[in-house]
Amino acid sequence: MVFVGLILVVIGLIHFYLWKRLVKDPLPAGRARRIGAVVAVVLAVLAPATLIGVRSGALPWLAWPGYLWIALMFYLLVTLAVLEIPRLAVVLVWRSRRRTGKGSATVAAQRDPGEPAAGEGQAEPGQVLTLVDEENAGKAGEERTRDKTGDASNATGASSADGGEKAEPGIERRLLLARGAAIFAGLTAAGVTGYGVKTALGNPQIARVQVPLAKLPRAMDGTRLAVVSDIHLGPLTGINHTRRIVDVINSVQADIVCVVGDLVDGSVAELGRLAAPLAEIQSRQGAYFVTGNHEYYSGFQEWVDEVARLNVRPLRNERLELGGLDLAGVNDLGGADMGDPADFQKALGDRDPSRPVVLMAHQPIAVHDAAPFGVDLQVSGHTHGGQMAPFNLLVRLEQPVVSGLGKVDGVPVYVTNGAGFWGPPVRVGAPPQVSVVELRAT
Repeated sequence: MVFVGLILVVIGLIHFYLWKRLVKDPLPAGRARRIGAVVAVVLAVLAPATLIGVRSGALPWLAWPGYLWIALMFYLLVTLAVLEIPRLAVVLVWRSRRRTGKGSATVAAQRDPGEPAAGEGQAEPGQVLTLVDEENAGKAGEERTRDKTGDASNATGASSADGGEKAEPGIERRLLLARGAAIFAGLTAAGVTGYGVKTALGNPQIARVQVPLAKLPRAMDGTRLAVVSDIHLGPLTGINHTRRIVDVINSVQADIVCVVGDLVDGSVAELGRLAAPLAEIQSRQGAYFVTGNHEYYSGFQEWVDEVARLNVRPLRNERLELGGLDLAGVNDLGGADMGDPADFQKALGDRDPSRPVVLMAHQPIAVHDAAPFGVDLQVSGHTHGGQMAPFNLLVRLEQPVVSGLGKVDGVPVYVTNGAGFWGPPVRVGAPPQVSVVELRAT
């Protein structure tokens, strides 16, 4: 409950900030601002309602509008936060120029309501001071005021009562800055989100990497592992999502297929038909599966049975000999809370250390437990490569490798971006992948 409460507070603060920068600052007081405030409140409710309602299955129809708003909200927040620095710089320059009085005699005085211009009196709130034309300066001898209409497009300077000359137009600069920032942030966030949707719903890319294994028999040099993770069958995916991924897997003609967790976000009754194309996976030495943390939210035992029925063999803290190579798999670390923990001793403890072993483990961080057993390579997923940059910077705080090949505790760890998406159907900076890991004898 404390965690849920904290999330609600954070979401509320984010929407308050967005309301201030996108509604309050650029819009005058009135009907438009009131409508904007109502919209902000509705969207603030939509975000947590989606996270809770869709995951529980109670409100699946919220998935598309809710998750798209969460993605758009994220990129609005990022863009506006980046704009805060130049915005502050511009405001400081304006204040500095007002203090020195530069340009006050030749252009219309432009300033924030309630602040005095250099060398002049203070305007009433809601008014803009204008100077009469220099030609009438001697005749008029005083400044004129007029009421502000609330719209910068109408702040055009009053007509002179003496000769009918027009004063130079005055535009409230802070309002102009706020509107410019709001428009730029809106266009940027919409563009990035649209690009991310197209990327997430497209075909997975094929990522290739070679990994040398000192113990690998020369006869197995060039063995190809197709590594796929985080397919995330769920309310926003259809059967074509699974078919696309299976087609890409089959196109690489792998020797071994490793499905390293987070296959589903729902029960077999809800999503079993979407998983059916997995039965069409082709490989020379079989397809294998380990659980991810999302299987434990979705009824892991029934999915273990269903995956086995589709000819993808689950590795449940166990190890197989595939020619001169050992392939091991451990349950996800999150299984401990469900009475189904990872057991590295069972999977790796009694093996022949002269044989190379590849470990399938959903989370990269599992390498810390695997390293003492002399693992030659760990293949993982879980991170989505960050899925929506710059979120990858936060993922790095939790996982030792976010994407690609790294080395942790002396063990090579390969992390694939995943072939699907979780939450928003958006991928930015981390395209969906099916990875081909080619093992080389040294």
